[in-house]
Amino acid sequence: MLAFRTLRPLLNRVVVKKAAAETKTKGGIILTSGKEERLNFGTVIACGPGKNMEDGSLRETLVKVGETVLLPEYGGSKVTLADEEELFIYRDDDIMGTLHDPSE
Repeated sequence: MLAFRTLRPLLNRVVVKKAAAETKTKGGIILTSGKEERLNFGTVIACGPGKNMEDGSLRETLVKVGETVLLPEYGGSKVTLADEEELFIYRDDDIMGTLHDPSE
Protein backbone atom coordinates (compact mmCIF):
# COMPACT_ATOMS: atom_id res chain seq x y z
CA MET A 1 0.00 0.00 0.00
CA LEU A 2 1.27 3.47 -0.85
CA ALA A 3 1.56 5.95 1.99
CA PHE A 4 0.49 9.39 0.80
CA ARG A 5 0.23 12.10 3.43
CA THR A 6 -1.28 15.02 1.51
CA LEU A 7 -3.96 15.45 -1.11
CA ARG A 8 -4.13 18.44 -3.46
CA PRO A 9 -7.46 18.68 -5.31
CA LEU A 10 -7.69 19.66 -8.97
CA LEU A 11 -10.11 22.01 -10.74
CA ASN A 12 -13.30 22.62 -8.73
CA ARG A 13 -12.78 19.77 -6.26
CA VAL A 14 -12.94 20.35 -2.50
CA VAL A 15 -11.44 18.08 0.19
CA VAL A 16 -13.62 17.87 3.32
CA LYS A 17 -13.07 16.24 6.69
CA LYS A 18 -16.48 15.22 8.02
CA ALA A 19 -17.39 16.07 11.59
CA ALA A 20 -17.16 13.19 14.05
CA ALA A 21 -20.45 11.91 15.43
CA GLU A 22 -21.06 12.28 19.14
CA THR A 23 -20.59 9.02 21.03
CA LYS A 24 -22.33 10.28 24.16
CA THR A 25 -25.73 11.96 24.53
CA LYS A 26 -26.36 15.13 26.54
CA GLY A 27 -27.69 12.95 29.35
CA GLY A 28 -24.44 10.95 29.47
CA ILE A 29 -25.62 7.79 27.72
CA ILE A 30 -22.87 6.20 25.64
CA LEU A 31 -24.07 5.28 22.15
CA THR A 32 -23.09 2.05 20.45
CA SER A 33 -21.58 2.21 16.97
CA GLY A 34 -24.91 1.31 15.32
CA LYS A 35 -26.80 4.20 16.91
CA GLU A 36 -24.50 7.08 15.97
CA GLU A 37 -26.17 9.65 13.79
CA ARG A 38 -24.68 10.46 10.40
CA LEU A 39 -23.47 14.02 10.19
CA ASN A 40 -23.71 15.81 6.87
CA PHE A 41 -21.29 18.63 7.53
CA GLY A 42 -17.56 19.02 7.74
CA THR A 43 -14.59 21.35 7.46
CA VAL A 44 -12.92 22.24 4.18
CA ILE A 45 -9.29 21.04 4.25
CA ALA A 46 -8.21 22.00 0.70
CA CYS A 47 -9.66 23.54 -2.46
CA GLY A 48 -8.72 23.28 -6.11
CA PRO A 49 -8.10 26.44 -8.17
CA GLY A 50 -11.60 26.51 -9.70
CA LYS A 51 -13.66 25.56 -12.72
CA ASN A 52 -12.74 26.34 -16.32
CA MET A 53 -15.68 28.09 -17.96
CA GLU A 54 -16.71 27.84 -21.62
CA ASP A 55 -15.30 31.31 -22.39
CA GLY A 56 -11.88 30.23 -21.07
CA SER A 57 -12.09 32.10 -17.76
CA LEU A 58 -11.53 30.46 -14.40
CA ARG A 59 -14.31 30.62 -11.79
CA GLU A 60 -12.74 30.29 -8.34
CA THR A 61 -13.97 27.64 -5.93
CA LEU A 62 -17.05 28.84 -4.03
CA VAL A 63 -15.82 27.78 -0.58
CA LYS A 64 -12.58 28.52 1.26
CA VAL A 65 -10.28 26.43 3.45
CA GLY A 66 -11.48 26.33 7.07
CA GLU A 67 -15.17 26.91 6.32
CA THR A 68 -17.79 24.52 7.72
CA VAL A 69 -19.97 23.24 4.89
CA LEU A 70 -23.27 21.39 4.55
CA LEU A 71 -22.83 18.23 2.48
CA PRO A 72 -25.30 16.18 0.45
CA GLU A 73 -26.49 12.92 2.01
CA TYR A 74 -24.97 10.88 -0.82
CA GLY A 75 -21.97 11.53 -3.02
CA GLY A 76 -18.36 12.43 -2.62
CA SER A 77 -15.37 10.13 -2.93
CA LYS A 78 -13.86 8.70 0.24
CA VAL A 79 -10.06 8.80 0.49
CA THR A 80 -7.93 7.39 3.31
CA LEU A 81 -4.43 8.85 3.69
CA ALA A 82 -1.35 7.30 5.34
CA ASP A 83 -2.27 8.59 8.79
CA GLU A 84 -5.63 6.72 8.57
CA GLU A 85 -7.48 10.03 8.24
CA GLU A 86 -10.68 9.69 6.21
CA LEU A 87 -11.32 12.58 3.83
CA PHE A 88 -14.00 13.13 1.21
CA ILE A 89 -13.71 14.84 -2.17
CA TYR A 90 -16.68 16.79 -3.53
CA ARG A 91 -17.19 19.14 -6.45
CA ASP A 92 -17.83 22.66 -5.19
CA ASP A 93 -21.17 22.56 -7.08
CA ASP A 94 -22.29 19.63 -4.88
CA ILE A 95 -21.74 21.46 -1.59
CA MET A 96 -25.10 22.74 -0.39
CA GLY A 97 -23.97 25.73 1.69
CA THR A 98 -21.77 27.07 4.46
CA LEU A 99 -22.66 26.86 8.14
CA HIS A 100 -22.01 29.73 10.54
CA ASP A 101 -22.18 30.00 14.32
CA PRO A 102 -24.82 32.64 15.18
CA SER A 103 -22.79 33.82 18.19
CA GLU A 104 -19.92 34.96 15.96
